[in-house]
Amino acid sequence: MSTVFNFTFVPWFRSVAPYIHKFRNQTFVIGLTGEAIDAGKLASIAQDIAMIQAMGVKIVLVHGFRPQVNEQLRLKGQEAKYSHGMRITDPVALDCAQEAAGQLRYEIEAAFSQGLPNTPMAGARVRVISGNFITARPVGLIDGVDFQHSGLVRKVDTEGIQRTLDMGALVLISPFGFSPTGEAFNLSMEDVATSVAVALQSDKLIFLTEIPGIRVDANDPESDIDTELPLADAKRLIASLPAATVPTDPGFYLQHCVRACEGGVERSHIIPFKLDGSLLLEIYVHDGIGTMVVDEKLESVREATIDDVSGIVALIEPFEKDGTLVKRDRTEIERDAGNYTIIEHDGVIFGCAALYPYPEERTAEMAALTVSPQSQSQGDGERLLKRIETRARAQGLQSIFVLTTRTMHWFIKRGFVQVNPDWLPEARKRKYNWDRRSQVLVKKLS
Repeated sequence: MSTVFNFTFVPWFRSVAPYIHKFRNQTFVIGLTGEAIDAGKLASIAQDIAMIQAMGVKIVLVHGFRPQVNEQLRLKGQEAKYSHGMRITDPVALDCAQEAAGQLRYEIEAAFSQGLPNTPMAGARVRVISGNFITARPVGLIDGVDFQHSGLVRKVDTEGIQRTLDMGALVLISPFGFSPTGEAFNLSMEDVATSVAVALQSDKLIFLTEIPGIRVDANDPESDIDTELPLADAKRLIASLPAATVPTDPGFYLQHCVRACEGGVERSHIIPFKLDGSLLLEIYVHDGIGTMVVDEKLESVREATIDDVSGIVALIEPFEKDGTLVKRDRTEIERDAGNYTIIEHDGVIFGCAALYPYPEERTAEMAALTVSPQSQSQGDGERLLKRIETRARAQGLQSIFVLTTRTMHWFIKRGFVQVNPDWLPEARKRKYNWDRRSQVLVKKLS
C-alpha cells in the first residue's frame, strides 16, 4: 500500500467518522426514481445503500416507476396521460402500474440478495421486507379532471414499518396503496416517500433524482448548486416559480422537501442519481453534492462552551503536530473555552479561533485560528476573523495581533501589518518564543 494512499486515506476517514457516529441508529427515507433504475443505476445504488445500512442507518426505500409504466402503456398502444403534475390512472394504466411495480420489486430485492459480488460489500446480504404499509384515498376530480385510480396517501403504518426496521431489515415500499375496502390506487413515489418520512419523523428524506439539485439561480442552468437551502428560502423560491408539472422542474421535488421539513423531518435532500456515489457524497461529506433543505442554517458561528473542548482539541491537534500551531494543553483549552469562537456544521466543529485580551494596552491576541482541511477555501477563516474582530470591538479594544510562522501572507491580505516583536504587550512579550521566531502582525480596528 503506497505512502500517498496512507496520507490521503487517514485524514479522509477521520473526516467521515463524525458522520458515521452521528447517523448511527437514525432513520433515512430514500426516494428512488424509476428513471434511476431505467438508467441502469440500481446495482451501484444498492451497493451504496448496503454500505450506509452497514454503518447503522435504518433505511426505508420507496421506489418510483414512471418510465416503466409509460413503457408498459406504449407496448399496449396507449399513451400516458397527466394533469396537474400527476398521472391519470385509467384501468389500463392501473394494470400497467401493477405489472411495473411487481417487476421492479423483483429487481430491487434481487439487487440486495446477491451478496453484492465484486463490490466493497461482497458477502453482505441485506434483508428486504415489503408490505401493505400504505392506506390510500382517491385523488378524485380536480378542475373537472377525473384522476380515476390515482391516489394520495391517507395513512402510513408507522408501527409496522418501525418493527421491521428494528429487526434490521430494509423496508421496501412501492407507490401503491389500498383503501380500507381493498381498492388499489396508483400513488406517486414523491408523495409516498414524503408521507412515510413525516409519519416516521425520519432524520432524513433523500430523493435520488434526474436533477443535480436546486441551483442558486433557478433561471440559470449553469449556476452553482445551492448545497444548503433554509426552509424559509425554499418556500419563497417555490412561490416565485411556475407550478411544477414535470420532474425536471426546479420546484417538483423541492415542494415535497418543504412539506417534509414542515412536517418535522430535520433534513430533506435532492441529489442526482447520474453521479456515481452521490448518496455517500451527500451523507458523509461536509458540503454534500446536491441540495439540502433545512428548517434553519446548520452552519453557525458561535462562542464555544466547555462541551466543545473535545471538538476543538480534535481540530487543532494535527496542526500542532506539524508545527503550524503552538501546542496547547487540554486543561488550558478547558480553562479558556469562553475565549474561543467556533464554526459548527451539523454538530461537527470545522473551525475555531481564540481571543486573549490585553485591556491595558487596548489590544488582544487572536490565537489558534484553525479551519478543517475539509472546508478550507470556503471563507470560514474570514468568518472567524470577522467574529473575533467584533468581539474585540465589543470589549473596547483598538487592535488585534497574531503570531504566525507560516500564514503571514494570509493575514497581510486581510489588513494586518508586520511589526517588531518588541511591539507586543509586556505580558505577552515575556512568553514570546524567540527560538520559534514567529512573525508578529497587527490589525487596527476601525
